[in-house]
Amino acid sequence: MALSWRFLIGALVWTISLVATAAAHEIRPAYLQIDQTGAQHYNVLWRTPLLSGARLPVALQFPGDVRNFREPAERQFPDSLVERRIIETSDGLAGKRIEFRGLQATITDVIVRVKMLDGSVTTTLVHPSQPWIDIEIAAGALQVAKTFVMQGIDHILFGFDHLLFVLALLLIARDLRALFFTVTAFTLAHSITLSLATLGFVNVPMPPVEAAIALSILLLAGEILRIRNGRPSLTAQRPWVVAFAFGLLHGLGFAGALSQLSLPPGDIPLALLFFNIGVEIGQLLFIAVILAVVASARVLRFPPLLGRSAFAITTYAIGIVASFWFIERVAGFLA
Repeated sequence: MALSWRFLIGALVWTISLVATAAAHEIRPAYLQIDQTGAQHYNVLWRTPLLSGARLPVALQFPGDVRNFREPAERQFPDSLVERRIIETSDGLAGKRIEFRGLQATITDVIVRVKMLDGSVTTTLVHPSQPWIDIEIAAGALQVAKTFVMQGIDHILFGFDHLLFVLALLLIARDLRALFFTVTAFTLAHSITLSLATLGFVNVPMPPVEAAIALSILLLAGEILRIRNGRPSLTAQRPWVVAFAFGLLHGLGFAGALSQLSLPPGDIPLALLFFNIGVEIGQLLFIAVILAVVASARVLRFPPLLGRSAFAITTYAIGIVASFWFIERVAGFLA
């Protein structure tokens, strides 16, 4: 017996929210890297994402006694703007505050990595609600873990295409056992390609990957309709096989979030581990919300007709949103 159709009410609610944000791309974090090279000098790398070709309206502001030793040099990439400079200050940056003006008006976080002359490294996640960072001398591995776990959670919960794919998997699963194996296969697959891409073993351009992810959602919506019409399908019989195959593709999309940060090689393994943990936590939170709606719907006992209507509307909504994303993304990298 399939999972109760009543959970589709919750799925429909999620789909409507996704449709409302369908035109918006995922907001990747900004990244600030500061490396101390002398008693008074620091190399600075400041990467800000581009939104529809426009620079994120966030300005980096150092304390008043910080001067440019070498003026900023900018380089534009398809999805971000990178600024490099050398700064100097007579008594160092430790204990001082760096502000991100305009960040509070966005939904973008900033990952800040500071390496001092003694080799100590701190990695911190700055949120729009508190758009500044007070530079510390050192921080333990716990702070690094927290930073990248939170970044992984943010990435999946605001990565609407990945959530829509998980929602489609929930619609296909016949029961809780099938759901467990399907989600596990998806997790295993995207963990593999996330690791390979982040460690540099696989290098695939992101625009085609994002378009292919949208296409995978569209194909899954078509499979849902085949199953609903009683037509034979590998997806219906072994949904975990399809979840694994498409999960390999989605893992490349997850890897884009880390690759954009230009992390030093020594930080990548730790960042990869905790970012992946954060992605899994966010994915489980999403599934838990949907299953909670299932339980609530069973208590309310909605009419069967409402369930069938919700199933059809949700499936077509997934297909429509995925089609829009696919056309938009293909047009974006072919333009």
